[in-house]
Amino acid sequence: MPPQDIFSMTDHLDQQMLDVMVTRLEARGRHPFFSTMLQEYLEAMAIDSARTVLDLGCGTGLAARTIALRARFVGTIVGIDLSAYLLDAATRLAAEAGVASRVTFQVGDTHHLDLPDAQFDAVVAHTLLSHVTDPGAVVQEAARLVRPGGMVGIFDGDYASLTFDQEDLVQGRADDEALITALVANPRVMRQMPRLLRRAGLTIIACFPYVLAEVGQADFWASGIEAYRRLVPRSGTMTEAQADAWAGRLAHDSDVGQFFGASNFYAYVARKATPPAHAGPTPTAEHA
Repeated sequence: MPPQDIFSMTDHLDQQMLDVMVTRLEARGRHPFFSTMLQEYLEAMAIDSARTVLDLGCGTGLAARTIALRARFVGTIVGIDLSAYLLDAATRLAAEAGVASRVTFQVGDTHHLDLPDAQFDAVVAHTLLSHVTDPGAVVQEAARLVRPGGMVGIFDGDYASLTFDQEDLVQGRADDEALITALVANPRVMRQMPRLLRRAGLTIIACFPYVLAEVGQADFWASGIEAYRRLVPRSGTMTEAQADAWAGRLAHDSDVGQFFGASNFYAYVARKATPPAHAGPTPTAEHA
Protein backbone atom coordinates (compact mmCIF):
# COMPACT_ATOMS: atom_id res chain seq x y z
CA MET A 1 0.00 0.00 0.00
CA PRO A 2 1.51 3.39 -0.99
CA PRO A 3 2.06 6.05 1.71
CA GLN A 4 -1.09 8.01 2.50
CA ASP A 5 -1.80 11.38 4.09
CA ILE A 6 -2.46 10.46 7.71
CA PHE A 7 -4.97 13.32 8.13
CA SER A 8 -7.09 11.94 5.29
CA MET A 9 -7.51 8.66 7.21
CA THR A 10 -9.29 9.99 10.29
CA ASP A 11 -12.30 7.73 9.74
CA HIS A 12 -10.00 4.67 9.86
CA LEU A 13 -7.44 5.47 12.56
CA ASP A 14 -7.44 3.85 15.97
CA GLN A 15 -8.20 5.81 19.13
CA GLN A 16 -4.55 6.14 20.12
CA MET A 17 -3.64 7.83 16.84
CA LEU A 18 -6.75 10.02 16.95
CA ASP A 19 -5.88 11.16 20.48
CA VAL A 20 -2.45 12.22 19.22
CA MET A 21 -4.16 14.13 16.43
CA VAL A 22 -6.61 15.83 18.81
CA THR A 23 -3.74 16.98 21.02
CA ARG A 24 -1.85 18.40 18.04
CA LEU A 25 -4.86 20.14 16.48
CA GLU A 26 -5.76 21.84 19.74
CA ALA A 27 -2.16 22.83 20.58
CA ARG A 28 -1.69 24.24 17.09
CA GLY A 29 -4.96 26.14 17.23
CA ARG A 30 -4.15 27.75 20.58
CA HIS A 31 -0.80 29.08 19.41
CA PRO A 32 -0.95 32.90 19.14
CA PHE A 33 0.40 32.99 15.58
CA PHE A 34 -2.07 30.39 14.35
CA SER A 35 -4.95 32.07 16.20
CA THR A 36 -4.05 35.43 14.65
CA MET A 37 -4.14 33.96 11.15
CA LEU A 38 -7.63 32.55 11.76
CA GLN A 39 -9.01 35.77 13.23
CA GLU A 40 -7.59 37.86 10.39
CA TYR A 41 -9.42 36.05 7.62
CA LEU A 42 -12.61 35.77 9.69
CA GLU A 43 -12.57 39.56 9.95
CA ALA A 44 -12.15 39.85 6.18
CA MET A 45 -15.16 37.54 5.76
CA ALA A 46 -17.23 39.84 8.00
CA ILE A 47 -18.10 36.61 9.80
CA ASP A 48 -19.99 38.39 12.60
CA SER A 49 -22.76 39.32 10.16
CA ALA A 50 -23.31 35.68 9.09
CA ARG A 51 -26.38 34.01 10.55
CA THR A 52 -25.45 30.53 9.35
CA VAL A 53 -21.89 29.21 8.95
CA LEU A 54 -20.62 25.88 7.63
CA ASP A 55 -17.23 24.63 8.91
CA LEU A 56 -15.96 22.04 6.42
CA GLY A 57 -13.54 19.42 7.74
CA CYS A 58 -13.98 20.86 11.21
CA GLY A 59 -11.86 18.29 13.08
CA THR A 60 -11.97 19.17 16.77
CA GLY A 61 -14.13 22.21 16.03
CA LEU A 62 -11.46 24.85 16.55
CA ALA A 63 -12.69 27.25 13.85
CA ALA A 64 -16.33 26.70 14.81
CA ARG A 65 -15.61 27.49 18.47
CA THR A 66 -13.54 30.52 17.54
CA ILE A 67 -16.41 31.93 15.50
CA ALA A 68 -19.02 31.13 18.15
CA LEU A 69 -16.93 32.85 20.85
CA ARG A 70 -16.65 36.13 18.94
CA ALA A 71 -18.49 38.81 20.89
CA ARG A 72 -20.55 40.11 17.96
CA PHE A 73 -21.39 36.77 16.36
CA VAL A 74 -24.98 35.70 17.06
CA GLY A 75 -25.49 33.04 14.39
CA THR A 76 -25.19 29.26 14.35
CA ILE A 77 -22.51 26.95 12.97
CA VAL A 78 -22.59 23.45 11.49
CA GLY A 79 -19.33 21.50 11.53
CA ILE A 80 -18.71 18.58 9.15
CA ASP A 81 -15.96 15.96 9.41
CA LEU A 82 -15.25 12.39 8.29
CA SER A 83 -14.33 11.21 11.79
CA ALA A 84 -17.02 10.55 14.37
CA TYR A 85 -14.28 10.40 17.01
CA LEU A 86 -13.04 13.89 16.20
CA LEU A 87 -16.62 15.13 16.23
CA ASP A 88 -17.11 13.67 19.71
CA ALA A 89 -14.08 15.70 20.79
CA ALA A 90 -15.48 18.77 19.02
CA THR A 91 -18.83 18.38 20.82
CA ARG A 92 -17.11 18.06 24.19
CA LEU A 93 -14.85 21.05 23.59
CA ALA A 94 -17.77 23.19 22.42
CA ALA A 95 -19.63 22.37 25.62
CA GLU A 96 -16.57 23.23 27.71
CA ALA A 97 -16.33 26.56 25.87
CA GLY A 98 -20.00 27.31 26.55
CA VAL A 99 -21.07 27.42 22.88
CA ALA A 100 -22.79 24.04 22.52
CA SER A 101 -26.18 25.63 21.87
CA ARG A 102 -24.88 27.41 18.77
CA VAL A 103 -22.63 24.75 17.25
CA THR A 104 -23.70 21.35 15.90
CA PHE A 105 -21.55 18.67 14.34
CA GLN A 106 -22.25 15.86 11.88
CA VAL A 107 -20.34 13.23 9.96
CA GLY A 108 -19.99 13.89 6.26
CA ASP A 109 -17.71 13.84 3.22
CA THR A 110 -16.92 17.41 2.18
CA HIS A 111 -16.65 16.36 -1.48
CA HIS A 112 -20.42 15.87 -1.60
CA LEU A 113 -22.82 16.73 1.20
CA ASP A 114 -26.53 16.04 1.45
CA LEU A 115 -27.37 19.68 2.15
CA PRO A 116 -29.52 22.14 0.17
CA ASP A 117 -27.99 24.69 -2.19
CA ALA A 118 -27.24 28.18 -0.83
CA GLN A 119 -28.03 27.19 2.75
CA PHE A 120 -25.23 29.14 4.47
CA ASP A 121 -24.18 32.78 4.70
CA ALA A 122 -20.53 31.74 5.03
CA VAL A 123 -18.43 28.62 4.53
CA VAL A 124 -15.04 28.03 6.16
CA ALA A 125 -12.48 25.35 5.25
CA HIS A 126 -9.73 25.68 7.85
CA THR A 127 -6.75 23.35 7.23
CA LEU A 128 -8.84 20.99 5.07
CA LEU A 129 -7.88 21.38 1.40
CA SER A 130 -4.38 19.95 1.73
CA HIS A 131 -5.85 16.64 2.91
CA VAL A 132 -8.79 15.89 0.59
CA THR A 133 -8.84 13.62 -2.45
CA ASP A 134 -10.16 16.30 -4.84
CA PRO A 135 -9.67 19.91 -3.68
CA GLY A 136 -11.54 21.30 -6.69
CA ALA A 137 -14.64 19.27 -5.83
CA VAL A 138 -14.58 20.54 -2.23
CA VAL A 139 -14.28 24.15 -3.41
CA GLN A 140 -17.20 23.55 -5.80
CA GLU A 141 -19.21 22.15 -2.90
CA ALA A 142 -18.42 25.20 -0.77
CA ALA A 143 -19.59 27.42 -3.63
CA ARG A 144 -22.80 25.42 -3.97
CA LEU A 145 -23.63 25.63 -0.30
CA VAL A 146 -22.97 29.35 0.23
CA ARG A 147 -25.71 31.80 -0.68
CA PRO A 148 -25.21 34.38 -3.47
CA GLY A 149 -23.26 37.26 -1.98
CA GLY A 150 -21.96 35.00 0.79
CA MET A 151 -18.34 34.46 1.77
CA VAL A 152 -16.00 31.46 1.56
CA GLY A 153 -12.82 31.40 3.65
CA ILE A 154 -10.08 28.85 2.92
CA PHE A 155 -6.93 28.54 5.01
CA ASP A 156 -4.12 25.99 4.85
CA GLY A 157 -0.41 25.45 4.73
CA ASP A 158 1.66 25.55 1.58
CA TYR A 159 3.29 22.36 2.75
CA ALA A 160 5.60 22.05 -0.23
CA SER A 161 7.52 24.78 1.65
CA LEU A 162 7.64 22.84 4.95
CA THR A 163 11.24 22.33 6.05
CA PHE A 164 13.33 21.58 9.12
CA ASP A 165 17.07 22.15 9.02
CA GLN A 166 19.37 19.30 9.97
CA GLU A 167 23.16 19.11 10.05
CA ASP A 168 23.10 16.37 7.41
CA LEU A 169 21.52 18.21 4.47
CA VAL A 170 20.84 15.04 2.48
CA GLN A 171 19.10 13.42 5.47
CA GLY A 172 17.21 16.64 6.14
CA ARG A 173 15.88 16.80 2.59
CA ALA A 174 14.82 13.15 2.69
CA ASP A 175 13.08 13.63 6.05
CA ASP A 176 11.25 16.73 4.79
CA GLU A 177 9.96 14.77 1.80
CA ALA A 178 8.90 11.82 3.95
CA LEU A 179 7.10 14.16 6.34
CA ILE A 180 5.24 16.03 3.60
CA THR A 181 4.12 12.78 1.97
CA ALA A 182 2.85 11.45 5.30
CA LEU A 183 1.02 14.60 6.37
CA VAL A 184 -0.60 16.08 3.26
CA ALA A 185 -2.12 14.76 0.07
CA ASN A 186 -1.95 18.14 -1.70
CA PRO A 187 1.17 20.05 -0.58
CA ARG A 188 0.81 22.73 -3.30
CA VAL A 189 -2.94 23.22 -3.22
CA MET A 190 -2.82 26.76 -1.84
CA ARG A 191 -0.87 27.80 -4.94
CA GLN A 192 -3.75 26.44 -7.05
CA MET A 193 -6.46 28.23 -5.10
CA PRO A 194 -6.90 31.27 -7.41
CA ARG A 195 -7.83 29.03 -10.35
CA LEU A 196 -9.95 26.65 -8.21
CA LEU A 197 -11.94 29.52 -6.74
CA ARG A 198 -12.47 31.07 -10.17
CA ARG A 199 -13.69 27.77 -11.62
CA ALA A 200 -16.20 27.52 -8.78
CA GLY A 201 -17.62 30.98 -9.55
CA LEU A 202 -16.03 32.63 -6.52
CA THR A 203 -14.22 35.98 -6.63
CA ILE A 204 -11.20 36.53 -4.38
CA ILE A 205 -11.58 39.66 -2.26
CA ALA A 206 -8.60 39.12 0.05
CA CYS A 207 -5.53 36.93 0.40
CA PHE A 208 -3.25 36.73 3.44
CA PRO A 209 0.23 35.19 3.06
CA TYR A 210 2.19 34.13 6.14
CA VAL A 211 5.54 32.58 6.97
CA LEU A 212 5.55 30.64 10.23
CA ALA A 213 9.24 30.28 11.00
CA GLU A 214 10.95 29.51 14.28
CA VAL A 215 14.69 30.07 14.67
CA GLY A 216 16.75 28.96 17.62
CA GLN A 217 14.10 27.15 19.63
CA ALA A 218 10.91 25.32 18.67
CA ASP A 219 7.61 26.51 20.14
CA PHE A 220 4.79 26.14 17.62
CA TRP A 221 6.66 23.29 15.93
CA ALA A 222 7.47 21.47 19.19
CA SER A 223 4.02 19.88 19.61
CA GLY A 224 3.96 19.16 15.88
CA ILE A 225 7.26 17.31 15.97
CA GLU A 226 6.05 15.16 18.88
CA ALA A 227 2.78 14.40 17.10
CA TYR A 228 4.48 13.69 13.78
CA ARG A 229 6.92 11.33 15.51
CA ARG A 230 3.96 9.13 16.38
CA LEU A 231 1.77 9.70 13.31
CA VAL A 232 4.24 9.48 10.43
CA PRO A 233 5.10 5.76 10.88
CA ARG A 234 1.39 4.99 10.51
CA SER A 235 1.57 6.42 7.00
CA GLY A 236 4.61 4.30 6.10
CA THR A 237 7.10 6.96 5.03
CA MET A 238 9.28 6.39 8.11
CA THR A 239 9.73 3.54 10.53
CA GLU A 240 9.20 4.21 14.23
CA ALA A 241 12.97 4.18 14.74
CA GLN A 242 13.49 6.68 11.92
CA ALA A 243 10.76 8.98 13.23
CA ASP A 244 12.18 8.84 16.75
CA ALA A 245 15.65 9.68 15.46
CA TRP A 246 14.30 12.58 13.37
CA ALA A 247 12.37 14.03 16.31
CA GLY A 248 15.37 13.54 18.59
CA ARG A 249 17.66 15.49 16.27
CA LEU A 250 15.23 18.41 16.11
CA ALA A 251 14.67 18.38 19.88
CA HIS A 252 18.43 18.53 20.40
CA ASP A 253 18.74 21.45 17.99
CA SER A 254 16.00 23.30 19.90
CA ASP A 255 17.67 22.58 23.24
CA VAL A 256 20.99 24.05 22.10
CA GLY A 257 19.44 27.00 20.24
CA GLN A 258 20.14 26.00 16.63
CA PHE A 259 16.65 24.94 15.52
CA PHE A 260 15.09 26.05 12.24
CA GLY A 261 11.59 25.07 11.11
CA ALA A 262 9.29 26.88 8.71
CA SER A 263 6.27 26.66 6.44
CA ASN A 264 4.22 29.14 4.41
CA PHE A 265 0.48 29.50 5.02
CA TYR A 266 -2.23 31.25 3.02
CA ALA A 267 -5.77 32.40 3.69
CA TYR A 268 -8.17 33.22 0.85
CA VAL A 269 -11.48 35.02 1.23
CA ALA A 270 -13.84 34.84 -1.73
CA ARG A 271 -17.37 35.96 -2.48
CA LYS A 272 -20.08 34.19 -4.45
CA ALA A 273 -21.58 36.42 -7.11
CA THR A 274 -25.11 37.76 -6.69
CA PRO A 275 -27.28 37.18 -9.77
CA PRO A 276 -28.36 40.40 -11.46
CA ALA A 277 -31.80 41.64 -10.46
CA HIS A 278 -34.58 40.59 -12.85
CA ALA A 279 -35.45 43.62 -14.91
CA GLY A 280 -38.67 42.28 -16.40
CA PRO A 281 -39.50 41.79 -20.09
CA THR A 282 -37.94 44.06 -22.70
CA PRO A 283 -40.56 46.56 -23.93
CA THR A 284 -41.91 45.86 -27.42
CA ALA A 285 -42.35 48.58 -30.01
CA GLU A 286 -46.10 48.56 -29.24
CA HIS A 287 -45.53 49.47 -25.58
CA ALA A 288 -42.40 51.61 -25.95
